[in-house]
Amino acid sequence: LIAARLTDGQREVMLATRQGMAIRFKEDQVRPMGRTARGVTGIELEEGDAVIAMEALAPSEQGTLLTICENGYGKRTPMDEYRLQNRGGKGIITIRTTDRNGPVVGVLQVEDGDELMLVTNRGKIIRSKVDDIRVQGRDTQGVRLISMEPDEKVVGQARLAEKEEENGEA
Repeated sequence: LIAARLTDGQREVMLATRQGMAIRFKEDQVRPMGRTARGVTGIELEEGDAVIAMEALAPSEQGTLLTICENGYGKRTPMDEYRLQNRGGKGIITIRTTDRNGPVVGVLQVEDGDELMLVTNRGKIIRSKVDDIRVQGRDTQGVRLISMEPDEKVVGQARLAEKEEENGEA
């Protein structure tokens, strides 16, 4: 289990994979089932790939999708670049994964004004404004979000819910 969200039945589901693919489909394509059911296929995976993120989107939301890679690279892509598909398909490219940027470790729906926190396997933590990350098309490798040492990898990310106030109070 990678994620669970409460929804209103009118949302769209975005699934993203480690090899940089993503699919967006209406949540009503996933029928209600009992707790012992095995579920339905959300995205067809290539060999060696795995789903690493899920977001529940309101159909009218026009934010951006932030994709973060293991080697400290990432990018924001407008939500309207992800067409609505039927579940169970291969999806479309969300980021071009290479040896430079590494596999995808996280995908978050973000808006201007949000803040991002990244954590590495060596305990380095960086907090930055989402606005500082360039918006790019889907078929690109992204820009450096965090400088890292050799063998250091991004292992965690979070969109910060509360903005830090000028006087230090939130």
